[in-house]
Amino acid sequence: MRQFLDFEKPIAELEGKIEELRRTTDAGGIDVAEEVGKLRDKAHKLLAATYAKLTPWQKAQIARHPERPHASDYIAGLVEDFVALAGDRAFADDKAVLGGMGRFRGRAVMVIGTERGHDTESRVKHNFGMARPEGYRKARRLMELAGRFGLPILSFVDTAGAFPGIDAEARGQAEAIARSIEAGLDAPVPFIATIIGEGGSGGAIALAAADRVLMLEHAIYSVISPEGCASILWRDAAQAATAAEALRLTAEDLRKLALVDAVVAEPLGGAHRDPAAMLAAVSRQIWDSLEPLLALDGATLRARRREKFLEMGRAGVV
Repeated sequence: MRQFLDFEKPIAELEGKIEELRRTTDAGGIDVAEEVGKLRDKAHKLLAATYAKLTPWQKAQIARHPERPHASDYIAGLVEDFVALAGDRAFADDKAVLGGMGRFRGRAVMVIGTERGHDTESRVKHNFGMARPEGYRKARRLMELAGRFGLPILSFVDTAGAFPGIDAEARGQAEAIARSIEAGLDAPVPFIATIIGEGGSGGAIALAAADRVLMLEHAIYSVISPEGCASILWRDAAQAATAAEALRLTAEDLRKLALVDAVVAEPLGGAHRDPAAMLAAVSRQIWDSLEPLLALDGATLRARRREKFLEMGRAGVV
């Protein structure tokens, strides 16, 4: 059964009625095709109207939808001959960060992504997509390996942020994030990052210091979560919707601020309603972004990437 968000309850009721009528027909009851057709049209119009006026807080809920395609889905759907590479060569293998080599549209690439997991067991395994220092050190190792072998880097970001536990801090969380950002900025190969769900704080930027940063239509990207911001400013997490509005964390806002380079449209109702269409759209946008960069040498890529991020500060973007 599809999971519906709170603001989708009217849509859920209509789609529930459609399913009931379908079961009536399947059980050999009366023909209700005409009634089902009318309800489908009504549900589609309601879905379109609802998604045409989403608030930033509602977009945050969509970005976190449990059925939304995750990094592992994009890797499985877009990258052929994927070979996972594990470990940071210092402490452990962090399951929150996936990485390895494969072929994207026939071209050898290095792929890195933060993985949340799809159910309780896998979410615990991947620590809900919150990486520890060894995860960012793995990402750094793979970026450096990509540079050594001339492999373009593709990253898929979906994390609430870096893991804030005492053990992570003790092992140098901030330094590991900073080194991962440094490796991204210094990579002598094309680097395309895609924010596929939630892009939270330095944990997201560690995998997104790229030539081109793409963002899905209903993804969010922010220095802090709406709940965290509300707890700090108003000492009340219930003010999350107000915080989401102020943070300007939607793809539309960030494109206007020139903090992301392109917004990838999602199927009506979000990426989880048609994952195949979403993967196809992301594939096209990644290739359109990657192809022009393949002709540039490493020095030019590094210089342009550095200028891109410095320009954000010069423009007064916060």
